[in-house]
Amino acid sequence: MKNIVVKWTEISLVGRIFAGIVLGILFALTIPNQAQWIAIFGDLFVSALKAVAPILVLFLVMHAISNHASGKKTNMKLILFLYVIGTLTAGVVGVVTSFLFPVTLTLTEGANDVSPPEGILEVFKTLLFNIVDNPVHALLNANYLGILTWALIIGFLLKKSSDATKTVIANLSEAITTLVKWVIELAPFGIMGLIFSSISTNGLQALGEYAQLLVLLLGSIFFVAFIINPLIAFIYIRKNPYPLVWKTVKESGLTAFFTRSSAANIPVNLTLCKKLGLDEDTYSVSIPLGATINMAGAAVTISVLTLAAANTLGVEVDIWTAIILMVVSAISAAGASGVAGGSLLLIPLACSLLGISNDVAMQVVGVGFIIGVLQDSTETALNSSSDVLFTAVADIVKKNKESK
Repeated sequence: MKNIVVKWTEISLVGRIFAGIVLGILFALTIPNQAQWIAIFGDLFVSALKAVAPILVLFLVMHAISNHASGKKTNMKLILFLYVIGTLTAGVVGVVTSFLFPVTLTLTEGANDVSPPEGILEVFKTLLFNIVDNPVHALLNANYLGILTWALIIGFLLKKSSDATKTVIANLSEAITTLVKWVIELAPFGIMGLIFSSISTNGLQALGEYAQLLVLLLGSIFFVAFIINPLIAFIYIRKNPYPLVWKTVKESGLTAFFTRSSAANIPVNLTLCKKLGLDEDTYSVSIPLGATINMAGAAVTISVLTLAAANTLGVEVDIWTAIILMVVSAISAAGASGVAGGSLLLIPLACSLLGISNDVAMQVVGVGFIIGVLQDSTETALNSSSDVLFTAVADIVKKNKESK
């Protein structure tokens, strides 16, 4: 048994995840009724990541800020700029591709039990209240913006604390990081359960009716991931960006695809940043922040589904309205929660810009939930991998400046 475990761990994590995918598909297609117990692995894996991620972010950020030497540059300004540009250009791609390849929807019910925001002011209000959330409440409800805010404040206040206090925080941070690594090692089994649950419950036939919409959505997301993001990276690092892009997609995007949560994928991204040799003072802040506001995939989803609704109803969208939609989709995406399906609830907000009723908009949300098995997974993969990519780009720029 020990030899089996050793040989299993010698296989790369990506290889083990692929094995989990294959097994999940086989079980779902051959013995879906007899193997329902497999689904629990997926639930346990996602729950474990979500449970450990909030406390990990709190202590990592506190540790990074409290130990940050005054005057040391972290390049956060560039990272924030890249987050904004990445999300905004994704909204542009969603709008442009929707004009080039217009699709219509077969509307459906099924999203009547959710409450979308009523306007852009409500999105800003939610963001502000998340920032000043009670720290205990923020931890219990995985409010990462609130957790990040408290971690930054406490970290700054602890900069003048004793070395003993800082050592305790560092030890706790290291212990929780080790715990995260243990959870990540279970990813192949968790992903096997998630794959099994998705296929055995929804099947693949539910996606057939919306194949054209899926192709447009996934094509737009892939275009952002493999054309737009590399172009942005190239402008700053002035060398072939694809080795870095592929690494972030493979090691961050792959797990995010199956967890379908940017928040749950924070530990994976932190581990990847460490593996890439990035500045811990920077990535310990930029990664949890990116999981909250860097939502390029969400911007694509919001813009594409909104224009699909407009095409379905025959609503004419002029160029100026389209430009406003690009901006609104980017701003709304930044307000999307870092959980599965978070971006879908912001579609009614964008639809209201085009005069589309809330009843119709909620039917569009229902379509989103149906195709979410692929749409939301791919969207999250883009969101999460972009966090690491832009953090790495900023780190390369910083090192290039220091070497001159």
